[in-house]
Amino acid sequence: MKKLTRPDIDEYFMKLASVVAERSTCRRHHIGAVAVKDKHILTTGYNGAPSGLKDCLELGCLRDELAIPSGTRQEICRGIHAEQNVIIQAALHGTSLEGSTIYCTHTPCVLCAKMLVNARIRRFVSFGRYDDDAFVDMFKEAGIEVDIKKRPSSRISYLE
Repeated sequence: MKKLTRPDIDEYFMKLASVVAERSTCRRHHIGAVAVKDKHILTTGYNGAPSGLKDCLELGCLRDELAIPSGTRQEICRGIHAEQNVIIQAALHGTSLEGSTIYCTHTPCVLCAKMLVNARIRRFVSFGRYDDDAFVDMFKEAGIEVDIKKRPSSRISYLE
């Protein structure tokens, strides 16, 4: 009988963030985030246009049309970042993110980092790097632990 290995808690939630990213409507990056506290999911978010509005899959990417490099000029985009959507969903449902861990497929841009500091998260876990490292010093100053892990396997194990 094949030995089944159970993913550790970080790998488990990173896999979930990867699945959440599949809902992204961005043509450049599929990013997913999961807010977790005490091993319970609080909210999820992925990058894409505001709810009910046309997205980049339908309209095309304005940033590509204007040749704007990744990690710059985030305001020239109709999309909301995954981390922003995690915070918005928490606010909509009356859930505090204070003391939580954010599992995200990419490290945050500086704008998302500022929001996460004010949301008082405790830890940020990722396996991918966004083209903006301004979060590093900010998180260090705020006392937010950062863990960059290896990409989790996309394989799902089942007992059959």
